[in-house]
Amino acid sequence: MLLISCPNCGSRDETEFHYGGQAHVPYPENPTGLNDREWAEFLFYRDNTKGAFAERWLHSTGCRQWFNMLRDTVTYDIQAIYPMGTPRPATAAATSITAPEGATK
Repeated sequence: MLLISCPNCGSRDETEFHYGGQAHVPYPENPTGLNDREWAEFLFYRDNTKGAFAERWLHSTGCRQWFNMLRDTVTYDIQAIYPMGTPRPATAAATSITAPEGATK
C-alpha cells in the first residue's frame, strides 16, 4: 500500500486518492479542426512509460484537490508531488515519499 503525501492534507493512505491519468496532456489548439482519428488520439491514447511517469491524482476523501505526481511505474516509488499547472520536475525534487517498509506494491 502506498503512502501518498497530499500537498494540502499531508501523508494519507492510497485508498483516499483516485488516479486521474497522465499529466501534462495539452488540450488541442484548434479542437474544431480535428478529425475523428485526431480526437480519438487526444482522448484515448496515452503514454505507457516504464520508469518515471507524470500522473494526475485527486484526494477524493480529503481536500478534494487535484495534484500531479511523478511516480516510477516499476518500483512504485513516488519521486515528486507538485501542484497542477506547474511543469514536471526533471528528477525527484519536490517530495520524496516511498511505500512503507513491508508494504505490498
